[in-house]
Amino acid sequence: MQVKTPLEMLYHWEKTTPDDVYLRQPVDGIFHELSWKQVAEQVRRIASALIAQNYEQGSHIAILSKNCAEWFITDLAIAMAGHVSVPIYATAGQETIRYVLTHSNCKAIFVGKLDDTINQCAAIDESITRFAFPYGDIPAHYRWHELLQQPALASSPIPAANDVMTIIYTSGSTGNPKGVINTFGSYAWSCQALADTLKVTNKERMLSYLPLAHITERVYVEGASLYNGFSVSFVESLDTFADNLREVSPTIFISVPRLWTRFQMGVLAKVPPAKLNRLLSIPIIRTLVARKIRKQLGFGDTRLFGSGSAPISPATIHWYEKLGIQICEGWGMSENNGLGTTSYPFRHEKIGTIGRAYEGVGLRISDDGEIQLKGPCVMQEYYLEPEKTAEAFTDDGWLRTGDKGEIDSEGYVKITGRLKEIFKTAKGKYVAPVPIESLLMENPLIEQICVTGSNLKQPVALVVLTPEAKAHDSSHIRHSLEKTLKKVNAKLESHARLDSLIVINDSWSVENGLLTPTLKIKRHLIEGKYQDVIQQNHTQAVVV
Repeated sequence: MQVKTPLEMLYHWEKTTPDDVYLRQPVDGIFHELSWKQVAEQVRRIASALIAQNYEQGSHIAILSKNCAEWFITDLAIAMAGHVSVPIYATAGQETIRYVLTHSNCKAIFVGKLDDTINQCAAIDESITRFAFPYGDIPAHYRWHELLQQPALASSPIPAANDVMTIIYTSGSTGNPKGVINTFGSYAWSCQALADTLKVTNKERMLSYLPLAHITERVYVEGASLYNGFSVSFVESLDTFADNLREVSPTIFISVPRLWTRFQMGVLAKVPPAKLNRLLSIPIIRTLVARKIRKQLGFGDTRLFGSGSAPISPATIHWYEKLGIQICEGWGMSENNGLGTTSYPFRHEKIGTIGRAYEGVGLRISDDGEIQLKGPCVMQEYYLEPEKTAEAFTDDGWLRTGDKGEIDSEGYVKITGRLKEIFKTAKGKYVAPVPIESLLMENPLIEQICVTGSNLKQPVALVVLTPEAKAHDSSHIRHSLEKTLKKVNAKLESHARLDSLIVINDSWSVENGLLTPTLKIKRHLIEGKYQDVIQQNHTQAVVV
């Protein structure tokens, strides 16, 4: 498959649909729209400003900001100027920011919307040139309006397919993040394969709100928009998210399991489960109720729903299916440009799988059950880490994903756990926590969960309840969790059955370091923090 680079796609839309709206950025409650021509001109001016800095070709330039129109523009401008973009999560603390900037030897950084601007900027060394997006008082050497005063670059450079486009630092749940090197060729191939599989057109509307520093948003939203010419809107703030979503009414909406759960809890807070089930059981009323709920959520025009980044409970997908929301689960990682498998088009009988491999992507299961992958989407290497690069590939060149899985006769893949997360109980039996966690998430009172039990007689589960659970008394919560525990244990082999569900009063977040920026749990840190609780001899099935 011959594909064009993202810059070539920008030139294409700049020429063929110059006046069509591309980016929509809300400021003070009003969406400001930029056409393809206006975006391309800003990209050319920012690229010109970077060239004026006389950095060596191929220099590394960081972007530290929440999602916004300037993020897209800067990403393209860095490429146009002949440099390499290094995104940093907007939630990153000083230690991570400092590590990424130092490890990647960044010459400059673009700083934008952040929640803790002063503290985060304190991690940026004075030797690194700072450029500021037009949001608040960001300490910088150059401001956005100054950069846009540069003359627009007249030429239209086209990078080679094997040129490095970006270094994406993994949000890893263990140790320092690794810098994944992706080329223009691997990124372009992934964006095109995605468009072909999901039947994306230039009529789509998407909302960009998941971190652009993560490969999923970079390919599935930024990349998809570039390769298909549709408009992208942004979220002004967390407080305006629901309103922005309703106003945009996206045709494609991709989220993560935790947010799908939050949406579900929001619906159930307005319509109690028993009443909703009753309404949805009446054929004539069901369609009207489901349509009304979809519209209130902002999904009145949505044709494709996706979930990724972490396992989603089949029970959650079943619940949404009753509302006419068919969530297609997908799987990928930074090391393969987020392009592994997809369960689109939706098939009810395949709920619980992560779908099939994209056309052109090879998947196999190794002797120890690991999912391994090969294809044009795979990374070049880890930056400055040849030993880790060697560890990431098999002798015959397949990418080791670290996920254990099974493939059925139709090529649908089911993840059965992470190789590194599987633990051994005191009985010498191995337990994979992820499938058990997925079963427990069927209980709508549970928001977060961590199954653990290394060297215990039987595993236990640490549970964080939803904010809505606080409306119930402890006896209701206990009864509900006991019922779930009994149901789940009945499905497990004897050595994997849980002794207890332990309710934790803390919440696990990116801010307190217990979640990655993509909302995966940092299992080893959670286990360390609650080691005393885990090791106690619990006599009750549910510890509240």
